[in-house]
Amino acid sequence: MHNGILAFIARRLLQSVFVILAVSLIAFSLFRFVGDPVAQMVGQETSLEDQARIRDSLGLNEPITTQFMTFAGNLATGDFGYSYRTRQPISEMILDRLPATVELGIVSLIISLLIGIPAGIYTALHRGGVLANTILISTLVGVSIPTFVIGIFLIFVFGVQLGWLPTFGRGDVVALGWWKTNFLTLDGLRSLLLPAITLGIYQLTLTMRLVRSEMQDVMKSDFIKFATARGINRRSIHVNHALRNTLVPVITIIGLQFGGIIAFSIVTESVFQWPGMGLLFLDSIRYVDIPVMSVYLVLIALMFVVINLLVDLLYVAIDPRVRSRSETS
Repeated sequence: MHNGILAFIARRLLQSVFVILAVSLIAFSLFRFVGDPVAQMVGQETSLEDQARIRDSLGLNEPITTQFMTFAGNLATGDFGYSYRTRQPISEMILDRLPATVELGIVSLIISLLIGIPAGIYTALHRGGVLANTILISTLVGVSIPTFVIGIFLIFVFGVQLGWLPTFGRGDVVALGWWKTNFLTLDGLRSLLLPAITLGIYQLTLTMRLVRSEMQDVMKSDFIKFATARGINRRSIHVNHALRNTLVPVITIIGLQFGGIIAFSIVTESVFQWPGMGLLFLDSIRYVDIPVMSVYLVLIALMFVVINLLVDLLYVAIDPRVRSRSETS
């Protein structure tokens, strides 16, 4: 049993290495065509000789293969390099922005789960009902409207018209070592609310529809029919039998949802000027800061790979069928 699990983990880790290398190569190659970083770093009064000297000091005159090998080798040793624009270590820039993005993602995920799972269960058990149809129509609207439109609407209603919530920035934060958190101040929590709702609405609709689909499939299965024929209480069937089997795929997808929230928080962070990694990425695009852009995409890919591996292991742990396949393969 343990040998099968270890082999499964080894295969996933090997696949992960190739994925990270592929993403690194694609990101590094694509960003070579977004513009000249030296032109963004210097003013018009800088001579061509000085620009050439800067370009040479940054290694931009080296062949693309040499630049990529240096970049990949540095990443493998944990050296993310320096920003072309600020000359700060990129690792410090990432660590400074990471808490804002992670906390935004956590709250967004909690909102999507707290609303999405009960709504999915209700719409699955009350098909054709007025409230169930209303919820389904609402989710169609929520998934169809772009995130930035939702954010602007929430800002207009709750920030401008009602004046209840802040519309930009993180508000007051508390430093716990290098981690600056919103969770320990009222102003920080209020600042977190609007961007978290904006980011969580799309994930909420996905969660609700996934739970609804899985719940409907489970309710049609033979063991549910057998439990009903035995006269087991309907509530017990829904909670102890149907819901328990429904949540197995939902639990495994939560990790990937969190990865998606982190990766696609760029628009939300831009709308609310939330000082996270997504806003850092947008700023790096504006100034053609190639090292920051490349490191950001590699870190996002690494996060997805790690989360996917954890989800696979969780699925192996809670589903005996998957566990038996991993042990025999």
